[in-house]
Amino acid sequence: MSDMSELAGDAASGALLAGAVEPATGHARPANAGNCANCAAPLTGDYCAQCGQKAHLHRTIGGFLHDLVHGVLHFDGKLWRTLPLLARRPGQLTRDYIDGKRARYISPVALFLFTVFVSFALFNAAGGTHLRTMAPERVAADAEAGVASLEREIATLERQRNAAVAQAASTAKIEADLAEARADRHAMRRIAASEDPVAAALDFAGDQSASGSLYGMVSNAWRKAKANPGLLIYKLQTNAYKFSWLLIPLSLPFMWALFPFSRRFRMYDHLVFVTYSIAFMTMLVVAASLLYAAGLSALVAIPALYAPFHLYRHLRGAYGLTRAGALWRTAALLAVIVAVLVLFGLAMVALVMS
Repeated sequence: MSDMSELAGDAASGALLAGAVEPATGHARPANAGNCANCAAPLTGDYCAQCGQKAHLHRTIGGFLHDLVHGVLHFDGKLWRTLPLLARRPGQLTRDYIDGKRARYISPVALFLFTVFVSFALFNAAGGTHLRTMAPERVAADAEAGVASLEREIATLERQRNAAVAQAASTAKIEADLAEARADRHAMRRIAASEDPVAAALDFAGDQSASGSLYGMVSNAWRKAKANPGLLIYKLQTNAYKFSWLLIPLSLPFMWALFPFSRRFRMYDHLVFVTYSIAFMTMLVVAASLLYAAGLSALVAIPALYAPFHLYRHLRGAYGLTRAGALWRTAALLAVIVAVLVLFGLAMVALVMS
């Protein structure tokens, strides 16, 4: 029940947040004569000509619940016009949006927010290695293994410090690494010895002692990941959606490189393309995960094979490319996707474990 509550809450949060950035185009009921309740401008129709607010405002619980369901499932009907077009003719959707034909479709950022929240809600509900659901014995065993790993790291750092002292070299960086390793060893010992290892590990997960440099951040994250892999997976599961927006700026330079110095296609074109594409690829990952969870692993190949075909059609339609031009850019973009996911994974580990 708790997982279902979290699933519903995350899905609703995503839809409502997406709705907040998505302009409504539905029809209000006929307005009475008077002034707008928001800006006091004279009303001349169903919407205020000055600020755009609906002339008719409900003040009932039924109306509030309608807005909630409408926000989660309806998007003013745009969802059912956007998704089929995104699946079958993504290039037309992207081109229409860039060219200003936007009233019928969900904006890329609203669709991205919705799919990200729903997908991570589903992944969390599906279970997996979740720190809260892990057996205390396993958490304690992970912590004990972490202590042993950190002991070896501390011994290595102490040898490096002694060698640096013998050579009259600076030991500031080594001393900082030693302090971090010893602090983590202390935390792992506390988890292993605790009567409630899960609670102790969750306390450690909330301890954000980030280092001052990128190298220190990454090395600190790697140390904690080695010390307690379950902790790493837990923090990735609970925080990944918060940083999923990083996929967009990470992708943009690569998209620009596919059309270098183009006067026809600007960075905004690439931004719309990337955002719609990531939203749809997230849907494919969700579909594949659901098929696998349902025991239909043979069907997982369908979304996996459709992904590059969709990418090809999206590129060709959005940028008006020839078959050859779309094919080589699709091949290049597939390699780019791997690179972006690796960069995103490294950034995630560094952020959540620092």
